[in-house]
Amino acid sequence: MMQRESFLSRARIFSWTLFDFADTAFFVIILTVGYPLYFKEVVAQGSPQGDLLWGSAFSISMCIVAVLSPVLGAAADYGAGKKRFLFFFTFLCVFATALLYFVGPGSIFSGIFLLVLANIGYEAGLVFYDAFLPEIATERTYGRVSGYGFAMGYVGSLTTLVITYPLYAGGFGQSNLHNVQLSFLVSAGMFGFFALPLFLFLPDRQKTIGLHFNFFRIGFQRLKDTFREFPKYRNTGKFLLAYFVYIDAVNTIIIFSSLFARTTLHFTIAEIVIFFAMIQTSAMIGAAFFGILSDHIGHKRTLTVTLFIWMAVVVSAYFIYAKFLFYGVGIIAGLALGSSQSTSRSLMTELTPPEKKTEFFGFYSFFGRASAIVGPFVFGLISSFVNQRVAILSVGVFLLAGILLLQRVHVVKKGLSPL
Repeated sequence: MMQRESFLSRARIFSWTLFDFADTAFFVIILTVGYPLYFKEVVAQGSPQGDLLWGSAFSISMCIVAVLSPVLGAAADYGAGKKRFLFFFTFLCVFATALLYFVGPGSIFSGIFLLVLANIGYEAGLVFYDAFLPEIATERTYGRVSGYGFAMGYVGSLTTLVITYPLYAGGFGQSNLHNVQLSFLVSAGMFGFFALPLFLFLPDRQKTIGLHFNFFRIGFQRLKDTFREFPKYRNTGKFLLAYFVYIDAVNTIIIFSSLFARTTLHFTIAEIVIFFAMIQTSAMIGAAFFGILSDHIGHKRTLTVTLFIWMAVVVSAYFIYAKFLFYGVGIIAGLALGSSQSTSRSLMTELTPPEKKTEFFGFYSFFGRASAIVGPFVFGLISSFVNQRVAILSVGVFLLAGILLLQRVHVVKKGLSPL
């Protein structure tokens, strides 16, 4: 019996991590490598305001998700079911991503509209995906299971880049635009296919009820009650404030990294794909290694280390002009990327009251998404009217503030797992 339970537990964890494999097909092609460059150079036709348009589109989608996240989390806690919400938003993301295939030169409105829809589906779905973590892992294994998820995600990113590399090898010339557009279909297909195991094999332990038209009212009421009780969870609030600040910097780096490499350092499209393949490889290592380390030395300490790594990345990027040096910075950034996201999720899980796990992950999503309204817009504004090197300095300010705020979070010392 125990062997059967152990097998089922591992199978559920694997099904859960496969969703990370799936959704990073969207993340790497639509948010970081392919579509940002396609949008700026083809859709916006090289407009000087391309960075501002891209940052604004991303900020709009994150604003909508920030408003929805706590409400959806509270409604799911009430009993509407995490899995059905996750299925709806996954379908929305996959469908809108596939439609990007039809976005051509000058189609700025449709290019922005579909990006907003797709990113709403992607980001809102993560509220419910993250909330499964306490159901498939124990308190002593949050860090490593979260790390496995992110590591699987970076395997997915690397796999996606390998598959789509031939489609980008010809650049954004007129003769190769169809191949680039095909990469958006590949992204949608991989997301939809590899997300299926979660919906087929991972049980939803919440009591499910039929969807009622008043579930938003229920969500708002629970949200109101949580705000009233929030003084009891002051320590969690301190972490969410720190998270709001430092994840703003991380999100900004992610969505502008390919544009920075292309515009400031004059990378070719093929070089950018290789660059991100290197990042995904190091991120995979970072997520797994720092996930295990965080269970040993604590999530807060590990997170602080990764944020200092991000600071080093930002400072280096400001001064670097040589391409080969930027490849090295990318490898270091990958280590910080995998570990900072994974450890943040683990620390939030540790600080979250069990009876409000989905609702508080809604707050976690809210603070993360609300922060992404500010950073990308500010970066895009400074970049469009000054330059990208000056814009990247703003990222360092957010990182430093986040590190300082994180030190105010109190974590109760518990028995730590051996490495």
